Amino acid sequence: MSDAQQHPITIQHRVRRMTGRDPDEQHRVATPLELLFDLTFVIAFGIAANEFAHLLAESHVGAGLLGFALATFSVCWAWINFSWFASAYDTDDWIYRLMTMLQMVGVIIMALGFPAMFASIEHGEHVDTRVLVAGYVIMRIALVGQWLRAAKQDPSRRSACLTYALWVSIAQVGWIAGTFAHTSIPVTFAMVAVLIGVETLGPVIAEYRAGGTPWHAHHIAERYGLLAIIALGEGVVGTVASLSAVVSAQGWSFDAAFVVVAGVGLTFGMWWSYFVVPQAELLRAHRERSFWFGYLPIVMYGAIVATGAGLHVAAYYIEHHSTLSSTETVLAVALPVGLYILSIYALYFVIVRRVALFHVVLLVLSAVVLGIAVWLAQAGFSMANCLLVVTLAPLVTVVGYEVAGHRHAAADISRALAG
Repeated sequence: MSDAQQHPITIQHRVRRMTGRDPDEQHRVATPLELLFDLTFVIAFGIAANEFAHLLAESHVGAGLLGFALATFSVCWAWINFSWFASAYDTDDWIYRLMTMLQMVGVIIMALGFPAMFASIEHGEHVDTRVLVAGYVIMRIALVGQWLRAAKQDPSRRSACLTYALWVSIAQVGWIAGTFAHTSIPVTFAMVAVLIGVETLGPVIAEYRAGGTPWHAHHIAERYGLLAIIALGEGVVGTVASLSAVVSAQGWSFDAAFVVVAGVGLTFGMWWSYFVVPQAELLRAHRERSFWFGYLPIVMYGAIVATGAGLHVAAYYIEHHSTLSSTETVLAVALPVGLYILSIYALYFVIVRRVALFHVVLLVLSAVVLGIAVWLAQAGFSMANCLLVVTLAPLVTVVGYEVAGHRHAAADISRALAG
């Protein structure tokens, strides 16, 4: 009998000191616990997209945009703070696991508060964030506890950890106070902007003034890529909803096939274009660029989920449950796709710090493709055919990169790594 059979390898999740992970640790990847944690964000993105699509279908565009912006920001903000902490201090002991579970409960409660929040904005009342904030505060209580534990057990980085704990705690007081202030919608969003600024001070001071935390560049890049895939899943859900509507209304037809190709093609093209740049190597070489890398993708994730919501709107249109016109329905997909493409190039710029004329050409061509799709809708072409044209927009970047752009990117990245 071998030693392995006599002494099977087991893992005991006993309490361990939070001394910080090695930022140069080899083969650092996302843990099963982090993947489990991410499942709650599948639910959160899905509820936000469904509520947004419902308001768009009823032509309540302004209310839908405000509610979706707040919901998407809440989801991304909660995920970002957990992920950067986990990258630096994941001990995977039983205390850490239970605290993570508590944050998962908070995410679900927060997501269950989205319908009430959307409805309050739709009816022009004060923004009902009671349930949303309750879930958010639950997450933050667990996170502050983690930061305080790290501050106690990692003396060399105590200042940075306490800075995070302090500013997160101050912001929570503001979020809670906001739920009791029955103010107008503009005042509420002004308060949200202020509290975002307060919470942002934590990472800025902690990472740039208080010594920073030992986050891992490759691990963070992988985590952001995984959240992008989760957001893209909403596009697949939207495609299925659209296809079900087409088949239910018309049976299998060319329109049904076009909707499948459009939905899957958009999802695949957006996925391909996201993973063009080797983000991990650039972050490892330039840790000072982590701030923009950390927060700019909020816009990108919102655009991805909004694309899925747009496909939901297409389903409503086909079922004759939408007040939007064919052109407006195409715009519900084309606009977020355009925002996504723009955010991809913006992310490239903040990491590589270089703008190439070739990239400008690709952006213009992508805009032309989206414009053609909208023009075709106005000319009377079917909505499904127009969505097929929208699918070509992210493919402009994909084809451009594979044909010639990879050489420009290689030169830019080499200069960035050398610099």
